[in-house]
Amino acid sequence: MEQDQDFTYDGFDSTDEYAESADLDDMSVGSDQVLDEEDEDVYGDMDVLSDDMALEQSVVDVRKRPYDVEYRCLTIDDIETAQRKEAEHIAGMFMVSTADAAVLLRHFQWNKEKLIERYMDEPDEIKREAGVLDSDSCPRMLDMPDFTCDICFMSADDYGGLISTLAMPCGHRYCKSCYTHYVEQKVRQEGESRRIQCMHEKCKLVIDEDTMSQLLSPELMHRYRILLDRTYVDDNPHVRWCPAPDCEMAVECAVTRKQLYTIIPTVRCNCGHSFCFGCGLDGHQPVICAVVRLWLKKCADDSETSNWIGANTKECPKCCSTIEKNGGCNHMTCRKCKYEFCWICSGPWSEHGNNYYNCNRYDEKAGAEARDAQTRSRLSLERYLHYFNRYRNHEQSARLDWKLYLKIEKKMEELQQTTSLTWIEVQFLKKAADTLTECRSTLKWTYCMIYYLQRNNMTELYEDNQRDLERAVEELSGQLESPIEQETIPAMRQKVTDLTAYVHKRREILLTDTIAGYQEDRWQWNVPI
Repeated sequence: MEQDQDFTYDGFDSTDEYAESADLDDMSVGSDQVLDEEDEDVYGDMDVLSDDMALEQSVVDVRKRPYDVEYRCLTIDDIETAQRKEAEHIAGMFMVSTADAAVLLRHFQWNKEKLIERYMDEPDEIKREAGVLDSDSCPRMLDMPDFTCDICFMSADDYGGLISTLAMPCGHRYCKSCYTHYVEQKVRQEGESRRIQCMHEKCKLVIDEDTMSQLLSPELMHRYRILLDRTYVDDNPHVRWCPAPDCEMAVECAVTRKQLYTIIPTVRCNCGHSFCFGCGLDGHQPVICAVVRLWLKKCADDSETSNWIGANTKECPKCCSTIEKNGGCNHMTCRKCKYEFCWICSGPWSEHGNNYYNCNRYDEKAGAEARDAQTRSRLSLERYLHYFNRYRNHEQSARLDWKLYLKIEKKMEELQQTTSLTWIEVQFLKKAADTLTECRSTLKWTYCMIYYLQRNNMTELYEDNQRDLERAVEELSGQLESPIEQETIPAMRQKVTDLTAYVHKRREILLTDTIAGYQEDRWQWNVPI
């Protein structure tokens, strides 16, 4: 059995650091899973660890990295419990029913502090705005002998002497059949739940959840409650649904809009999907949401098509037709108006003689402006393509790296069956692939950030960190692409483990420095943010 060797990469003891940062199980929410210092030596020799032993070594690290945010994942039960607790708190404070308290909270989009502040000043006005009415009795459902519904004009006689009716505290009474049809249409067809109001056209009283339970079937009542849960998440600025397909969980994170200019709140749902809480897109550390929106818009719209036209075409000085140069000669003739001009200075060709290299109008103002405009467009396009191509390259490389890992994983499974290798001995490949994917994403967005940064000393230092991470990532990726032979697995495992730790450390350095730059106002943008 080969013993692991300590390996220092650019002054960084990757074996120890990797032992500190490695996780053998899924990360717990908002924290890393690491090993105790007293267990590092044991973990260093992974050949002697069984699956159970490795899992027993892991403990939860309460330390939080500078670029991490506090958050927690919520199930549907958690969401319903949160609504019930908030409603009960307001009900006890304002001496109203829990159902009315929920209506008040939904009116204020679950901003409890704002509701309390406004309610203390003008309670009657707030109730009227929210659609809540004081009443000594709950909404009454009665069978009446002498009643005609104003909606369907059905009377008690049509029902054999008694007709089932419903009246809200406002006193507007209609037959139960019409009320049921009304709320069913609201829930099933319109997807409404928050403000289903009294059937009277001028009444703004909101039908509460207790009344809805008397009108809807169990199936529709379930849908109604799902819609209420959605409105709770949609209205609450500190809760967001996980955007992963088929995931029904939400994430709660106390991040304000103002903070989004200094932090990138990347969260990870219990389903495994990682995304930015601020904008809902996939994680985009180290770039703030405002810059990401600018970049994605630039990539999506045809602004760069205009730049290409400006860099590679000119307008005829006479008729303004767009002309593309398709030959080496600078003597241009407009096909539309037949005007002859110089491609270099846009001046009349008749004033140039036979040799355009001696263009006597080269330094004139009009020609200089035309050349400057074209040069600016060309340089702008070239600059954008420089960063965009590298941005897209890391995006594609991440997919290829993961496909490569899947192939390697299959090979390692075969080796486990045909050799004495254990499950724990092949997990370094998954850790390497996960780290590589994270770093590819980080590098991808660094090019977006640099594109919008003003050139200064801070930008130069940022590019140095970017270069160091990129170099390490490419080395790790190349190592994973190397052929796997049974006799070289111990050495390869050591090399990959060391590189993974180093790459992970370089990413932490870059992200930590970037967050510090936001907080210290070091980064200056070349566009309004």
